[in-house]
Amino acid sequence: MFLWYKFLHIFFIVSWFAGLFYLPRIYVNLALCQHPDEYQRLLIMAQKLYKFMTPWAIGAVIFGLLMPLMHIGFSGWVHGKILISTLLITYHIYCGKLLRDFVQSRNQRSHKWFRLFNELPVFCLLIALYLALFKPF
Repeated sequence: MFLWYKFLHIFFIVSWFAGLFYLPRIYVNLALCQHPDEYQRLLIMAQKLYKFMTPWAIGAVIFGLLMPLMHIGFSGWVHGKILISTLLITYHIYCGKLLRDFVQSRNQRSHKWFRLFNELPVFCLLIALYLALFKPF
């Protein structure tokens, strides 16, 4: 059963990260947008992507927690991955807040800020992969 949990966890992680990487790129374009029609089209894309990626996030968390609960236990590296997961969930929720700001035309951030914001999940992914593969503690 453990391999099924691992398989599903990886599947959900890959799907979730596709959204985590792309949604802030849409925000870059929204922050740069000058034309109302283009803004509306990008906004619809962002809303659909956020709705699409949220179930993948939930699946990633569920199967990520099932593995230590049912099989491998909560060693130090698992606590590290839970911390990284908590940061990513916070990032995901904050992406939803940013989306609401765009919907209400209240965005105060520049396209440069969104470009930097877009890099945060990359570092979380690198740390999580390191912890999962090398199990340093």
